[in-house]
Amino acid sequence: MSDDLPRMTLAAVAEQIRSRQVSAEEAVKACLQRIERGAPKLNCFFSIEAEEALAAARRADAALAKGAGVGALHGVPLAHKDVFFRKGKVATCGARICRDMIAEETATVIERLAGAGAIQLGTLHLPEFAMGPEGHNDHFGPCRNPWNADHVAGGSSGGSAAAVAARLVHGSLGSDTGGSARLPAALCGVVALKPTHGLISRHGSMPLAPSLDTVSPIARTVEDVALLTAAIAGADPKDPTTVSTPVPDYQASLQGGVKGLRVGVPTDHFHVGVQPEVLDLVRAGIRVLEAEGAEIVEFSVPGADALVNLSSTLLLAEAASIQKTWLLERADEYTPFVLNRLRPGLFIPATQYVDALRLRPRLTQEFVGQVFDRVDVLLTPLNPVAAPSIKESETGDRSDLTRPLNRATRGTRLFNYLGLPAMAVPCGFTKAGLPVGFQLAGRPFAEATLFRVGHAYQRVTDWHAREPNE
Repeated sequence: MSDDLPRMTLAAVAEQIRSRQVSAEEAVKACLQRIERGAPKLNCFFSIEAEEALAAARRADAALAKGAGVGALHGVPLAHKDVFFRKGKVATCGARICRDMIAEETATVIERLAGAGAIQLGTLHLPEFAMGPEGHNDHFGPCRNPWNADHVAGGSSGGSAAAVAARLVHGSLGSDTGGSARLPAALCGVVALKPTHGLISRHGSMPLAPSLDTVSPIARTVEDVALLTAAIAGADPKDPTTVSTPVPDYQASLQGGVKGLRVGVPTDHFHVGVQPEVLDLVRAGIRVLEAEGAEIVEFSVPGADALVNLSSTLLLAEAASIQKTWLLERADEYTPFVLNRLRPGLFIPATQYVDALRLRPRLTQEFVGQVFDRVDVLLTPLNPVAAPSIKESETGDRSDLTRPLNRATRGTRLFNYLGLPAMAVPCGFTKAGLPVGFQLAGRPFAEATLFRVGHAYQRVTDWHAREPNE
């Protein structure tokens, strides 16, 4: 029974604990046992906090025994990308520079998960300062893919995606600035949401490029991601960029099905560089939704290349500005790859940066009108290739923008620039047994629609239920 618990979905184990069929302590112990076996092989954990987690689980069980009101995630074991600050603890951000930096406050999302009853088992791998789509970290070594440990898990939320896919934890928080949660989710066969900018507080999380950054729930199923999103979404006075839009009943939205919904399929941009085997799996996913009653609408997505370039301007300029003092005074503590990615941001003209910000509201309005007045959701390929091997992804200049996983962000970064919600959904496996995912995107604050479509797809497919071998 103990090894069956980590294999349950987040929703299922939450219900088991709430109904007292299993205890929170049993759920935590079962995950810790799997972590002990699986984490060293995958190199997905930075820290494991077993004693603290077990103590929290015992408190959760005691509260339940007393009949206390419990949150939606009461006793559920989670672990998170090491970019979320917790008072009195170190958040490494995957960097040597941050190895001794003790946080003075706790991230809002961590507080909200704790308020919902979730239990944190540790912190998870990321590349240095969340920079790198392969997920490499020269300080800590590469995070490995659960489906084949010789392959990458992707970045920068690769530790989160790998830990969830390997059934080490039931869910995780990652971050997404240009595809950093969606891409590794697709490579590892799990679900990740990049929310609308402003839906989820970023207070107390490591900033990379604040105008693009989002906190991203990652789990095995769309239902699980919806549960995590509901627990952390909503306005936060500590983050003035959050909005007061009421948080919908995401669980209710799961039941709508796709009959009559218009699913937009782009005919350009997103297909560039996508391997035929990957594209075939995405097209098969489209056919599933069509068979369920969705109307498929093919059309060209306007101006996507320009939006990607504008996103790059914001990312490079803001990341360099935030780290300017370290770049000037502690350059020797960066790895060459990250240092070479950050430095160009110091030389972006102010006029170019201001133009990228100034154009954003108008371009977002135009994109939403041109796309989402025609369709309810957009469905695109996500990873253009399956996860490359660690060896081949380390060969040569990792900053080369012709590399497959760097090309992948062509299909993700525009949604960060526009601030629109987008979600990775697993849709199959290559002949080599590596996962592939598609991307759903929607108008602002249309997360409920994305959940509705993704859940309808998962009701009639089982890609999300398949497990990698230990």
